[in-house]
Amino acid sequence: MERMNNKVLIVYTGGTIGMVQDENGSLHPFALDRIIDAVPQLKACAYDIDSVTLDNIIDSSNMTPSLWVDIAEIIEREYERYDGFVVLHGTDTMAYTASALSFMFKNLGKPIVLTGSQLPLGMLRSDGRENIICALEVASGRLARVPEVCIFFESHLYRGNRSTKTSAENFDAFESYNYPSLAKAGINITFKEHLLLPLPAEPLTVRKGFDRRVAILKLFPGITEAVVRSVLATPDLQGVVIETYGSGNAPTDGWFIDALEAAIQRGVIVLNVTQCKAGAVKMRQYAASCDLDRIGVVGGGDITIEAAITKLMYLLGNFPSDKEHIKIRLGQSLRGEITGN
Repeated sequence: MERMNNKVLIVYTGGTIGMVQDENGSLHPFALDRIIDAVPQLKACAYDIDSVTLDNIIDSSNMTPSLWVDIAEIIEREYERYDGFVVLHGTDTMAYTASALSFMFKNLGKPIVLTGSQLPLGMLRSDGRENIICALEVASGRLARVPEVCIFFESHLYRGNRSTKTSAENFDAFESYNYPSLAKAGINITFKEHLLLPLPAEPLTVRKGFDRRVAILKLFPGITEAVVRSVLATPDLQGVVIETYGSGNAPTDGWFIDALEAAIQRGVIVLNVTQCKAGAVKMRQYAASCDLDRIGVVGGGDITIEAAITKLMYLLGNFPSDKEHIKIRLGQSLRGEITGN
């Protein structure tokens, strides 16, 4: 029998939105049914809401690739039964999870919306109620078709793999510096449909491999040769995201270039990402990036650090025997994470 109402599945992972204070004042996550009880407005929704909880709800600081897979498997299993999905998640690693899920779900045709809050639902001024309600409205598919992984926070819907947490205190805790928001919630939720990914022509494919043998090397004035070489000498290292200056610039000292080149020759993939909040890596725009290009460092364009590290882990985990393919794909947009290709 054809169902009459749209259906949304809430996947609860933990995070501030569902926390209570213990006797010492520390915050700990609690059960999903108490979250739903804290938002009585959900009873007025014009769609059906079901929910499921991870086996172990966590503070998002404890998020891991294996938990990304757990979330993905829930959504994959229930994909045909629901019109969309809301993932309740802690804010600290939300952008990493959103990026990881975006890469896992190829040809996604339904919304997966991550949200959370800066204050627990049990607090009077919590921002969680509005975030949950709006995320559910987006995920229901009643207002627009949103075939991608998103983050909804403080009136804005962002592409998940373009998002970065920017504040530990403000309600508007996320930004998407290199891509506009996909929708804005006011009296109405207004979608910028021309910015959304197109509906897929092929069936959904879910790839769940992640290779954790990666590292991030952030440059700073005065960084020593010992520090650089120790990171690059990490046993069994497969990939490094290097956070450079400006449009992809780095020291031109011989020892620095030699250390990177030796790692690349050992098969380590090096991805160049800017430290700047906005803008892109443009290899060879300045002399300070010419040597990086010459030795085989891959330019990351305007990708975020969260998307860069999860994309690298994803590609290494699913195409481990084809490093050249990985390098090519790192420079291409897989799920809208890079502008211009």
